[in-house]
Amino acid sequence: MDRFYWDSFRTFFKIGAFTLGGGYAMIPLIESEVVEKHKWLSKEEFLDVIAIAQVCPGVFAINMSAFIGYKLKKKKGALSSAIGTALPSFIIILLIAMFFTKIQDNPVVEAIFRGIRPAVVALIAAPTFNLASKAKISLYNCWIPILSALAIWLMGVNPIIVILVAGLGGYLYGKYVRVS
Repeated sequence: MDRFYWDSFRTFFKIGAFTLGGGYAMIPLIESEVVEKHKWLSKEEFLDVIAIAQVCPGVFAINMSAFIGYKLKKKKGALSSAIGTALPSFIIILLIAMFFTKIQDNPVVEAIFRGIRPAVVALIAAPTFNLASKAKISLYNCWIPILSALAIWLMGVNPIIVILVAGLGGYLYGKYVRVS
């Protein structure tokens, strides 16, 4: 059997097991492993995977790992990568569910969760700023993500609508405004 399947499972299992904060917090680790260490994708391909994973339904990190696996080894690659990403969370949630009712009202546990929350926000914010620089967000076009975030957050606009409008705007800009 191809070594890639085991390598991708192990790589994504490690990322899934040791990253707090969800899919966005995993971006730097996935990039480090996939682009820099294993050289499975170029930086440009990695940015494309992030964009595709964001617009697809489902868990962001699992979408990313599945797309990476699929790009390299089709269905079996997608399966090995996605299972590697999902399995640690499944095991951890299962263990927590087994013991949480016994410790949920413990003041120490409550204090730990109060301390973890701000750290998780930072784990999500750091890759967001990193992604913005890689996506070439500048002072000229920073209004697009700011306006999009405000529309979703303050006005309750469906993110799918924001994505469709931004895609249409990019298409129209590239076709009619931008001089090549």
